[in-house]
Amino acid sequence: MPDKVNWSQGAAWISGEIVPIADAKIGVTDWGLTHSDITYDVAQVWDGAFFRLEDYLTRFMASMDKVRISVPQTRDEIGEILHAIVARSGLRAAYAAMVASRGVPMIPGTRDPTKCANHFYAWCVPFVYVIPPDVAKRGSHLWIAKTARRIPDDSVDPTAKNYHWGDFTKGLFEAKDNGFDSVLLLDHAGNVTEGPGFNVFAVIGGTVVTPKSGVLEGITRRTVLEVCSELGVPAEVRALPVQEFMEADEVFTVTTGGGPVSVTKVDDRVFSNGAPGEMVLQIAQRYWDWHQREDLIQPVDYAGFEGQ
Repeated sequence: MPDKVNWSQGAAWISGEIVPIADAKIGVTDWGLTHSDITYDVAQVWDGAFFRLEDYLTRFMASMDKVRISVPQTRDEIGEILHAIVARSGLRAAYAAMVASRGVPMIPGTRDPTKCANHFYAWCVPFVYVIPPDVAKRGSHLWIAKTARRIPDDSVDPTAKNYHWGDFTKGLFEAKDNGFDSVLLLDHAGNVTEGPGFNVFAVIGGTVVTPKSGVLEGITRRTVLEVCSELGVPAEVRALPVQEFMEADEVFTVTTGGGPVSVTKVDDRVFSNGAPGEMVLQIAQRYWDWHQREDLIQPVDYAGFEGQ
């Protein structure tokens, strides 16, 4: 009798089937692998429900248009697939990805992106904290990269979520070499952009400011801006020069994988006396409260897989 499958590490939908995450594969000649010619999005499942899934789906569909990838699945079908893999996994807190790849060339050796078989796949794993909880508790420490700048918008569009991490990876090595948790990149004009997997905010004279360009227009970023509106906190989306950023009262990151997290050190500058700031704690509390809002969540139906 075959061993019972352990789905606790996650599940994937690929080629029309739901399989354990370890069994999900794409071909070695797929342009998603060989050229990072791919777009994706990641939604959050918390306490058995997707948070703002419709917003993630909207961004994913827009990203596919921007990079000119077309898959057979409709928006509704993609949503159903995401629900199905999370239900199959049984995970109550998960990180669920939807991916559209350029695919395998239909003519071997071609360099023509129109001659590739675009395809969709999806996967989920236990919830991923971009900033680990122990780091978040004391506030993260960020290094501003000195040898890497953010890839310009006119080279790789940051608003279409992508795997072009050459700049981030170079910056991460630099950050780790200097004993920091993660990295923050500047653009070529010296403005703050974002880090690997997170947007950044600064609190300047009571106003919450987040960079306008060189960044993914994050769903958590949007949520924080909406939370600020509800709290009556002024907020701005604009260019943020690094000199102004370093003089901020508070700094924090935001990400699907963990929400708002205080930054207590950037390079040798200590923020909020080395402890999470009052503004970010207030925003984070409201952010997590919103995970109970019926208009923002979609509960997962696990019933069909219970006991399997």
